[in-house]
Amino acid sequence: MAVDLLGGDDAPDVVVDGALRAVRTDPDLQLLLVGPAEVAGGLIDALDPAERARITVRPVRTVVGMGDHPVAARGHSTVRAAVTAVRDGLADALVSAGSTGATVTAAALGLGRWAGVRRPALVATLPAVAGPVVLLDVGGSLEPRAATLARHAVLGAAYAAVAHCVAAPRVGLLSVGTEAGQGDRLRRAADPMLAAAPLPCGARYVGLVEGYDVALGTRADVVVTDGFTGNVLLKAIEGAYAMAGGPPASGGAPRAAALLGVCGTVVVCHGAARPDDVASGIALAAHLWRRRATDLISGLLDGIPQDPAHGNEVGP
Repeated sequence: MAVDLLGGDDAPDVVVDGALRAVRTDPDLQLLLVGPAEVAGGLIDALDPAERARITVRPVRTVVGMGDHPVAARGHSTVRAAVTAVRDGLADALVSAGSTGATVTAAALGLGRWAGVRRPALVATLPAVAGPVVLLDVGGSLEPRAATLARHAVLGAAYAAVAHCVAAPRVGLLSVGTEAGQGDRLRRAADPMLAAAPLPCGARYVGLVEGYDVALGTRADVVVTDGFTGNVLLKAIEGAYAMAGGPPASGGAPRAAALLGVCGTVVVCHGAARPDDVASGIALAAHLWRRRATDLISGLLDGIPQDPAHGNEVGP
């Protein structure tokens, strides 16, 4: 597992602490720490000899800041070095709490994208009252076209089935009302596309859903939206949980998002992640890799025909 030590608002201390907790929790976990050697050394010194043997270091001192343009990830940075380690087989997965745009860009360029996926999606799982709800996109594609949302519905259904063992996932499209024709131009165009799109794993499209359906989880197991709206909603719900003293009793979902659509296991933690969040993100990446989620979901997409119009989308 490659961990970007310099990614995040409070890196490296928070990332080091989270990595330490992850190693001590999972006896089969091996970490490749990408960052300054002296920072990694502090973590290694805190471990016992058996744990220390499961840690290696790749010294890199350059970080892509939260305010930097995503193309900065093309240079010699910690996130780019971590992606390279995954591409070269030196690590099975990547975890970063750094710039989302930089991580998505580095992963798409360094690992390549799945056939039929023009825009990768960040997928988060929220601990709703009735059980986990998969929400996508939460930041990977801020201004998608309707065809992208339709393709993301396929990704979300496959992810719910593979990563969370949800049988016949119910897929909804986030809007301002549940009646047909509600929402902006994007939602009105995407609704009939999702209704007509074939979905994997016995999934079915249940139509438009509203924000409270994400928190309740009674109408849909997968909720599709654009990355801008999804990111705002995700943080608002998490803030509400924090004010209420924690998520529902059915919680336990990681505060991290998986990147779907690239040829590798990539997990993005919040920039404001705390040590437990980083450890949770590392655990999610390990879970996805052990379940062969990337291969299984990509394989499920191969069996779903793509609308020819989808391939005509422009943009990154």
